[in-house]
Amino acid sequence: MAVGGFTRLPSGTVVVALALPHPGYAEHTVRVVVHAQNRQRALTRLSNLGFRGARLSGNAEPPTPDEITAVLHHPDGLIWRDYHARTADPWHPITALNRVSGPVPPPLLP
Repeated sequence: MAVGGFTRLPSGTVVVALALPHPGYAEHTVRVVVHAQNRQRALTRLSNLGFRGARLSGNAEPPTPDEITAVLHHPDGLIWRDYHARTADPWHPITALNRVSGPVPPPLLP
């Protein structure tokens, strides 16, 4: 179960924010923010991107006003950053998720 929450906008759409394990590095947690027509569509978008266990139960960590503004201004409506990032750190498009900076996994041995 992921920690997160949602906010319904006046237009009827929702913004969902979740803390999820990185699809490539299970020990790395990212905060993903999605803008969609409803909560189920937001979770489906995440599932299609490799976040198979994305579930929203409750509203423990709803998106902040800064997160809502950032996702509404992004053309894809889907952004992420490190879960422990400072508020001044930039948001990244979801296409940059596999290019995460930080610890590089060890090479595979033949």
